[in-house]
Amino acid sequence: MGLLLILGLWSIGSMLLMRRTPVAAAFAPMPSLTALWQLLTGADIWLHTVLSLQRVGVGLLLGIVFGVPLGILTGLSRGFSQASTPVFQFLRMISPLSWMPIAVMVLGVGDAPVYFLLAFAAVWPILLSTAAGVAQIDKNWLLLARSLSATRRETVLRVIVPGITAHILTGVRLAIGIIWIVLVPAEMLGVSAGLGYFILDTRDRLAYSELMAVIVLIGALGYLLDHLARWLHARWLHA
Repeated sequence: MGLLLILGLWSIGSMLLMRRTPVAAAFAPMPSLTALWQLLTGADIWLHTVLSLQRVGVGLLLGIVFGVPLGILTGLSRGFSQASTPVFQFLRMISPLSWMPIAVMVLGVGDAPVYFLLAFAAVWPILLSTAAGVAQIDKNWLLLARSLSATRRETVLRVIVPGITAHILTGVRLAIGIIWIVLVPAEMLGVSAGLGYFILDTRDRLAYSELMAVIVLIGALGYLLDHLARWLHARWLHA
């Protein structure tokens, strides 16, 4: 039902735009979906898709590597939390895309600045969700670990991390949504492949039906990634 509603609104919108801009006919559902089918039956779009998913994976991994330890430290240490929280909140409110010129100047063109932008976007929801999870851990668990002479490392790995995994997965799900949005403009930083690059390529070739088809594909892939994250979260809660 929802898909039919979207298709109806899409058709109406394209028809209204065609009255003022005839080229809008290329963005209508039928030519766009036809172009999408042609793309999916070819090999090029899959290369771009795989590279984009690879960048998302690397950016998400970097966000986890930095976000989880910092979140645990923020939740455990009141002094660190008081000192770092204003800095984290300040940096979190800066759009990752604002760093694009600096990332290119420092890291050059290619995948490195893309990884930086995606990791910068991913780290904050993971960090904050992790810290919130640590704050909600039953203090008796920590007291029990201390009474059993558990080291700090053992307490973190065997008590805290298992207890906050659901919160970490929530942060990962939020991070996926954010970095998927940041991915397309980030891939306009001089890379030669990827969904963001492909959008620029279709624009330059005036292949507007393909451009709209890629937008639909990006939405579908984003939905599938979010569905996968929700499935992992639900599976962990019922494990």
